[in-house]
Amino acid sequence: MVDSVSAALRSEIMSRIRSKNTQPEMIVRKMLHKAGFRYRLHSSNLPGKPDLVFASRRKVIFIHGCFWHLHEDCKLARLPKTRVDFWTSKLIANKERDRNAVEALSQKGWRVLTVWECELNDPHLLARIVKFLND
Repeated sequence: MVDSVSAALRSEIMSRIRSKNTQPEMIVRKMLHKAGFRYRLHSSNLPGKPDLVFASRRKVIFIHGCFWHLHEDCKLARLPKTRVDFWTSKLIANKERDRNAVEALSQKGWRVLTVWECELNDPHLLARIVKFLND
């Protein structure tokens, strides 16, 4: 199957996809800030540059987009119909990088929570995050 847009337009579209301050991340940040939690953002001295760092608690939160991090059994994590080999290898590499970051953080004594984009509408999400942070 051929892409429905030109290569130049596809490149422009893809260049606008951010890795920081994404909409799912902003939703979680706003929710936690309103609940009274304070955190650091994207700590570059920790493996995987976690989205939210709670240093005094030694806990971090990753906020993952379902497509980009290949969330299993999620309708938002469908592979594109074009360039399937490229996307499969890229997304599997992202998933492996995530696994390595979580493992490295755990070995350093950090606890890790991953919040998926598809969970943002869950009314129990805040309670789950608060439980993680307070345990």
